[in-house]
Amino acid sequence: MPTMTLNGVELYYECHGKGQPLMLIAGLASDSQSWQPLVEELSRHYLVILPDNRGTGRTKPQDIDTSIRHIADDCMALLDFLGLSSATLLGHSMGGFVALDCAIRYPARVAKLVLAGTSAFNSDRNNLLFRDWVSYLKSGMNTELWFRNVFYWIFSRRFFEDRETLTDALRFAVDYPYPQSAAAFEKQVDAIREFNCREKLAGINAETLIISGKEDLLFPPEDCIEVLQAIPSTSIRVIEDAAHSIHMEDPQAFTDCVLHFLGNG
Repeated sequence: MPTMTLNGVELYYECHGKGQPLMLIAGLASDSQSWQPLVEELSRHYLVILPDNRGTGRTKPQDIDTSIRHIADDCMALLDFLGLSSATLLGHSMGGFVALDCAIRYPARVAKLVLAGTSAFNSDRNNLLFRDWVSYLKSGMNTELWFRNVFYWIFSRRFFEDRETLTDALRFAVDYPYPQSAAAFEKQVDAIREFNCREKLAGINAETLIISGKEDLLFPPEDCIEVLQAIPSTSIRVIEDAAHSIHMEDPQAFTDCVLHFLGNG
Protein backbone atom coordinates (compact mmCIF):
# COMPACT_ATOMS: atom_id res chain seq x y z
CA MET A 1 0.00 0.00 0.00
CA PRO A 2 1.64 3.30 -1.05
CA THR A 3 1.95 5.84 1.73
CA MET A 4 3.73 9.14 2.34
CA THR A 5 4.75 10.24 5.83
CA LEU A 6 4.93 13.93 6.72
CA ASN A 7 4.25 15.95 9.87
CA GLY A 8 3.05 12.93 11.77
CA VAL A 9 0.62 11.77 9.07
CA GLU A 10 1.02 8.51 7.18
CA LEU A 11 -0.99 9.44 4.09
CA TYR A 12 -2.39 6.61 2.02
CA TYR A 13 -2.80 7.23 -1.71
CA GLU A 14 -3.31 5.42 -5.00
CA CYS A 15 -2.17 6.30 -8.52
CA HIS A 16 -3.85 4.96 -11.66
CA GLY A 17 -3.04 5.49 -15.32
CA LYS A 18 -0.53 7.90 -16.79
CA GLY A 19 -0.45 11.35 -18.34
CA GLN A 20 -1.14 14.77 -16.89
CA PRO A 21 -1.88 14.53 -13.15
CA LEU A 22 -5.45 14.74 -11.92
CA MET A 23 -5.97 14.62 -8.14
CA LEU A 24 -9.41 13.66 -6.80
CA ILE A 25 -10.13 15.01 -3.30
CA ALA A 26 -12.99 13.33 -1.43
CA GLY A 27 -15.64 14.90 0.75
CA LEU A 28 -16.78 14.50 4.33
CA ALA A 29 -16.40 10.95 5.69
CA SER A 30 -15.21 9.74 2.26
CA ASP A 31 -11.84 8.50 1.06
CA SER A 32 -10.11 7.38 -2.13
CA GLN A 33 -12.54 4.51 -2.70
CA SER A 34 -15.48 6.89 -3.16
CA TRP A 35 -14.08 7.69 -6.63
CA GLN A 36 -14.08 4.11 -7.93
CA PRO A 37 -16.92 4.63 -10.47
CA LEU A 38 -14.71 7.20 -12.26
CA VAL A 39 -11.23 5.74 -12.01
CA GLU A 40 -11.24 3.36 -14.95
CA GLU A 41 -12.33 5.95 -17.50
CA LEU A 42 -10.32 8.90 -16.14
CA SER A 43 -7.14 6.84 -15.85
CA ARG A 44 -7.25 6.15 -19.60
CA HIS A 45 -6.39 9.80 -20.10
CA TYR A 46 -4.67 11.00 -16.91
CA LEU A 47 -2.49 10.03 -14.00
CA VAL A 48 -5.29 9.84 -11.42
CA ILE A 49 -4.12 10.47 -7.85
CA LEU A 50 -6.41 9.39 -5.01
CA PRO A 51 -5.42 10.35 -1.45
CA ASP A 52 -7.21 9.29 1.70
CA ASN A 53 -7.71 12.62 3.47
CA ARG A 54 -6.40 12.83 7.03
CA GLY A 55 -8.98 11.27 9.32
CA THR A 56 -10.24 8.78 6.75
CA GLY A 57 -9.53 5.42 5.17
CA ARG A 58 -6.03 4.03 5.49
CA THR A 59 -4.38 7.34 6.41
CA LYS A 60 -3.05 7.22 9.98
CA PRO A 61 -3.60 8.28 12.70
CA GLN A 62 -7.27 9.18 12.45
CA ASP A 63 -7.17 11.47 15.49
CA ILE A 64 -4.66 13.89 13.93
CA ASP A 65 -5.37 17.65 13.92
CA THR A 66 -7.62 18.40 10.96
CA SER A 67 -8.55 21.54 9.06
CA ILE A 68 -9.15 22.39 5.41
CA ARG A 69 -5.72 24.01 5.40
CA HIS A 70 -4.12 20.84 6.81
CA ILE A 71 -5.72 18.66 4.13
CA ALA A 72 -4.72 21.11 1.39
CA ASP A 73 -1.13 21.07 2.64
CA ASP A 74 -1.22 17.26 2.62
CA CYS A 75 -2.32 17.30 -1.04
CA MET A 76 0.50 19.64 -2.02
CA ALA A 77 3.00 17.54 -0.04
CA LEU A 78 1.80 14.48 -1.96
CA LEU A 79 2.51 16.27 -5.26
CA ASP A 80 6.02 17.00 -3.95
CA PHE A 81 6.46 13.38 -2.94
CA LEU A 82 5.42 12.23 -6.42
CA GLY A 83 7.74 14.76 -8.08
CA LEU A 84 4.91 16.74 -9.68
CA SER A 85 4.99 20.50 -10.01
CA SER A 86 1.24 20.89 -10.55
CA ALA A 87 -2.01 19.01 -11.09
CA THR A 88 -5.65 19.53 -11.95
CA LEU A 89 -7.64 19.29 -8.72
CA LEU A 90 -11.14 17.82 -8.60
CA GLY A 91 -12.81 18.25 -5.23
CA HIS A 92 -16.24 17.06 -4.13
CA SER A 93 -18.09 18.76 -1.25
CA MET A 94 -15.51 19.19 1.53
CA GLY A 95 -12.94 18.20 -1.08
CA GLY A 96 -14.05 21.26 -3.03
CA PHE A 97 -13.15 23.40 -0.03
CA VAL A 98 -9.71 21.78 -0.05
CA ALA A 99 -9.27 22.34 -3.79
CA LEU A 100 -10.26 25.99 -3.40
CA ASP A 101 -7.78 26.47 -0.57
CA CYS A 102 -5.03 24.97 -2.75
CA ALA A 103 -5.96 27.28 -5.64
CA ILE A 104 -5.84 30.31 -3.34
CA ARG A 105 -2.62 29.50 -1.48
CA TYR A 106 -0.75 27.48 -4.14
CA PRO A 107 -1.93 29.04 -7.43
CA ALA A 108 1.09 27.90 -9.47
CA ARG A 109 0.41 24.29 -8.55
CA VAL A 110 -3.22 24.12 -9.67
CA ALA A 111 -3.44 23.63 -13.44
CA LYS A 112 -7.24 23.57 -13.54
CA LEU A 113 -9.99 23.29 -10.96
CA VAL A 114 -13.12 21.12 -10.88
CA LEU A 115 -15.58 21.88 -8.07
CA ALA A 116 -18.37 19.33 -7.61
CA GLY A 117 -21.29 19.65 -5.20
CA THR A 118 -19.61 22.37 -3.18
CA SER A 119 -19.35 26.07 -2.41
CA ALA A 120 -16.95 28.52 -0.77
CA PHE A 121 -18.44 28.01 2.71
CA ASN A 122 -20.94 25.81 4.54
CA SER A 123 -24.46 27.03 5.29
CA ASP A 124 -25.71 27.39 8.85
CA ARG A 125 -28.28 24.67 8.12
CA ASN A 126 -25.58 22.26 6.97
CA ASN A 127 -23.40 23.01 9.98
CA LEU A 128 -26.29 22.15 12.33
CA LEU A 129 -27.12 19.03 10.32
CA PHE A 130 -23.52 17.79 10.39
CA ARG A 131 -23.35 18.38 14.15
CA ASP A 132 -26.47 16.24 14.50
CA TRP A 133 -24.72 13.50 12.54
CA VAL A 134 -21.82 13.74 15.00
CA SER A 135 -24.22 13.44 17.93
CA TYR A 136 -25.91 10.40 16.39
CA LEU A 137 -22.55 8.69 15.94
CA LYS A 138 -21.47 9.42 19.51
CA SER A 139 -24.79 8.16 20.87
CA GLY A 140 -24.09 4.70 19.48
CA MET A 141 -26.79 4.89 16.81
CA ASN A 142 -27.16 1.75 14.70
CA THR A 143 -24.61 2.07 11.87
CA GLU A 144 -26.99 1.15 9.07
CA LEU A 145 -29.58 3.60 10.37
CA TRP A 146 -26.91 6.32 10.56
CA PHE A 147 -25.88 5.79 6.93
CA ARG A 148 -29.51 5.62 5.81
CA ASN A 149 -30.08 9.03 7.44
CA VAL A 150 -27.08 10.46 5.57
CA PHE A 151 -28.24 8.91 2.29
CA TYR A 152 -31.52 10.85 2.51
CA TRP A 153 -29.46 14.02 2.12
CA ILE A 154 -26.90 13.00 -0.49
CA PHE A 155 -28.89 10.92 -2.99
CA SER A 156 -31.80 11.81 -5.26
CA ARG A 157 -35.33 10.47 -5.05
CA ARG A 158 -34.59 8.21 -8.00
CA PHE A 159 -31.84 6.44 -6.03
CA PHE A 160 -34.33 5.22 -3.42
CA GLU A 161 -36.62 3.73 -6.04
CA ASP A 162 -34.03 1.01 -6.76
CA ARG A 163 -34.15 -1.07 -3.59
CA GLU A 164 -31.33 -3.37 -4.70
CA THR A 165 -28.96 -0.45 -5.27
CA LEU A 166 -29.95 1.07 -1.93
CA THR A 167 -29.35 -2.21 -0.11
CA ASP A 168 -25.97 -2.71 -1.80
CA ALA A 169 -24.88 0.84 -0.97
CA LEU A 170 -25.85 0.46 2.68
CA ARG A 171 -24.11 -2.90 2.94
CA PHE A 172 -20.92 -1.48 1.40
CA ALA A 173 -20.96 1.44 3.84
CA VAL A 174 -21.63 -0.71 6.90
CA ASP A 175 -19.07 -3.39 6.00
CA TYR A 176 -16.35 -1.02 4.76
CA PRO A 177 -13.05 -2.31 6.22
CA TYR A 178 -11.58 1.15 6.87
CA PRO A 179 -14.33 2.99 8.78
CA GLN A 180 -13.94 6.53 10.03
CA SER A 181 -14.05 7.00 13.79
CA ALA A 182 -16.61 9.31 15.38
CA ALA A 183 -13.78 11.52 16.63
CA ALA A 184 -12.25 11.85 13.15
CA PHE A 185 -15.65 12.59 11.64
CA GLU A 186 -16.19 15.33 14.20
CA LYS A 187 -12.83 16.90 13.34
CA GLN A 188 -13.83 17.05 9.67
CA VAL A 189 -17.20 18.56 10.56
CA ASP A 190 -15.42 21.25 12.60
CA ALA A 191 -13.01 21.89 9.72
CA ILE A 192 -15.92 22.42 7.33
CA ARG A 193 -17.65 24.82 9.73
CA GLU A 194 -14.53 26.96 10.10
CA PHE A 195 -13.82 27.34 6.36
CA ASN A 196 -14.96 30.34 4.34
CA CYS A 197 -13.06 31.61 1.29
CA ARG A 198 -15.83 33.60 -0.38
CA GLU A 199 -13.91 36.87 -0.23
CA LYS A 200 -10.90 35.29 -1.96
CA LEU A 201 -12.61 33.69 -4.96
CA ALA A 202 -11.95 36.62 -7.28
CA GLY A 203 -8.21 36.04 -6.89
CA ILE A 204 -8.29 32.46 -8.24
CA ASN A 205 -6.61 32.30 -11.65
CA ALA A 206 -7.25 28.63 -12.48
CA GLU A 207 -9.81 27.84 -15.15
CA THR A 208 -12.67 26.28 -13.21
CA LEU A 209 -15.51 23.85 -13.91
CA ILE A 210 -18.48 23.86 -11.51
CA ILE A 211 -20.53 20.63 -11.48
CA SER A 212 -23.83 20.52 -9.57
CA GLY A 213 -26.52 17.92 -9.13
CA LYS A 214 -29.92 19.44 -9.86
CA GLU A 215 -31.41 17.78 -6.74
CA ASP A 216 -28.52 18.59 -4.37
CA LEU A 217 -30.03 19.42 -0.97
CA LEU A 218 -26.76 20.22 0.80
CA PHE A 219 -25.30 22.57 -1.82
CA PRO A 220 -28.24 23.62 -4.03
CA PRO A 221 -27.00 24.61 -7.50
CA GLU A 222 -28.96 27.87 -7.59
CA ASP A 223 -27.09 29.06 -4.48
CA CYS A 224 -23.63 27.60 -4.96
CA ILE A 225 -23.19 28.45 -8.62
CA GLU A 226 -23.95 32.08 -7.86
CA VAL A 227 -21.26 32.09 -5.15
CA LEU A 228 -18.59 30.24 -7.15
CA GLN A 229 -19.05 32.36 -10.26
CA ALA A 230 -16.99 35.00 -8.45
CA ILE A 231 -14.04 32.95 -9.77
CA PRO A 232 -13.05 34.83 -12.95
CA SER A 233 -12.95 31.89 -15.38
CA THR A 234 -15.79 29.43 -14.80
CA SER A 235 -17.98 27.06 -16.77
CA ILE A 236 -21.03 25.29 -15.35
CA ARG A 237 -22.64 21.90 -15.73
CA VAL A 238 -25.81 20.85 -13.90
CA ILE A 239 -26.51 17.11 -13.98
CA GLU A 240 -30.16 16.08 -14.02
CA ASP A 241 -31.47 13.27 -11.77
CA ALA A 242 -28.51 13.59 -9.39
CA ALA A 243 -28.25 15.02 -5.91
CA HIS A 244 -25.19 15.74 -3.79
CA SER A 245 -23.33 12.51 -4.52
CA ILE A 246 -23.18 13.33 -8.23
CA HIS A 247 -20.29 11.07 -9.21
CA MET A 248 -21.90 8.06 -7.53
CA GLU A 249 -25.37 8.55 -9.02
CA ASP A 250 -24.36 9.35 -12.59
CA PRO A 251 -20.66 8.55 -13.04
CA GLN A 252 -20.88 8.59 -16.84
CA ALA A 253 -22.36 12.09 -17.05
CA PHE A 254 -19.92 13.29 -14.41
CA THR A 255 -16.92 11.79 -16.21
CA ASP A 256 -18.06 13.22 -19.54
CA CYS A 257 -18.23 16.70 -18.00
CA VAL A 258 -14.71 16.39 -16.61
CA LEU A 259 -13.17 15.01 -19.81
CA HIS A 260 -14.84 17.65 -21.96
CA PHE A 261 -13.55 20.41 -19.67
CA LEU A 262 -10.04 18.98 -19.71
CA GLY A 263 -10.03 18.54 -23.49
CA ASN A 264 -10.60 14.80 -23.83
CA GLY A 265 -14.35 14.66 -24.30
